[in-house]
Amino acid sequence: MRRTYTCAAAVILQGDKARSRLGEPVEPAAYLAAAAGDGEPMGFFFDESQTDEEHEAAIGQIRSYTGQNPFPVMAGGRIRRLEDVKKYLYAGAAAVFFREDDEGEMEIYREAVSRFGAGRTALYDPLTQTVAEEWEDFPEFAQLKKGADGLVPCIVQDVHSGQVLMMAYMNEEAYRRTLDTGRMTYFSRSRQCLWLKGETSGHFQYLRSLYADCDWDTLLARVAQVGAACHTGSYSCFFRPVWQREENGHTSQAVFEELEKVIADRRLHPKEGSYTNYLFEKGIDKILKKVGEEATELVIAAKNSDPEEVKYEAADLLYHMMVLLAEKGVSWKEITEELEKR
Repeated sequence: MRRTYTCAAAVILQGDKARSRLGEPVEPAAYLAAAAGDGEPMGFFFDESQTDEEHEAAIGQIRSYTGQNPFPVMAGGRIRRLEDVKKYLYAGAAAVFFREDDEGEMEIYREAVSRFGAGRTALYDPLTQTVAEEWEDFPEFAQLKKGADGLVPCIVQDVHSGQVLMMAYMNEEAYRRTLDTGRMTYFSRSRQCLWLKGETSGHFQYLRSLYADCDWDTLLARVAQVGAACHTGSYSCFFRPVWQREENGHTSQAVFEELEKVIADRRLHPKEGSYTNYLFEKGIDKILKKVGEEATELVIAAKNSDPEEVKYEAADLLYHMMVLLAEKGVSWKEITEELEKR
C-alpha cells in the first residue's frame, strides 16, 4: 500500500533558521499546528543546510520540535550517508524522505530500507512536490469480527506513557480513514456518523500503531495525543474509581519516575544528612567521578559472574546516573523517548 502526501505543511531549515516555502520566517510548532488544523496529516522538514554545522543545527531544530509536539513529521533534504538518515530518525522524524531525482540519495535509500524498514523511509517527487511511503497491506476490515451493529471496539492508549485514554468504535469507513490519514477516526453510535477525534476541540490523536487482539474482535491503537482525550477535560476518560486494591505499585517506569521526583526534591529542598544533597553540593565533578566509579564496579561485578552483585552495582550506577541527569536538566521521560525513537 502506498500513502502519498502533499508537502503543503513544509518547514525549510537552514541551520537554526526556519522558513515557509514562500521564504517567510516561521516558528515550526505554530506553523505545523496550523497545518494540522487544516487537515494535513503529516508535516515536513526540508533541510537545506550547506555545512555540517548548519546540518547539526537543523537536526537540533527537528529534535526540539518532536520532543514537544505530537504532530508527526518527516525529514530529509541533506542526505549524504546513512548516518544522516539515523540522525533524522533519532531526532524524532516519523520517516525520512529521499529525492527520487538524486542518484546518490537513491543509493542510500535502498540501504536505508534494508536497515530501517519501508515504514521509516519515503520518496520525494520534486515535480509534484509529493512524498510517498510504502506500507505493508493492512488487514481488510472484513477480517475483523464485528458486533451485530457492524462495529469493532477500539481501545486507545498513549504511546509514551502507556496510559489508557478512551474506548470508541469503528465501522469500515472509520477504520479506512484512520489508516489512510494517520488520524484517529471513529463511528459515533449516538450520532450515527463518522467522528474525527479532535475535529472540533483540536485534540487530535495521531496514530502510531494499530493492533488487533488474538480473536480479531478488538483493536488497540497507540497514539500521540494532543491535549485531553476526554470531553470532560480529563486527559484520560478512565478517571472514575470503582474498586481498587492497595498496590505497591510500581511498574519499572513508575520506580524511575518516583526516584526522579525524590532527587529533584532533594536538589530544591536540601535535607541534612542526605547523600543526594552531598553530591549536588560537591558539584558536577564529584557526580561525574561517582558515575565513573560505579560504571567500573559494574564491569568488575559482571566479570565476577555474580548476578546479585551485578544487580546491586547496576542499581548504584542508575541512581548516580539519575543524579547526573538532574544536574544537567535532563528528564527520565526524555531518555525513554530517545530510546523509543531508536
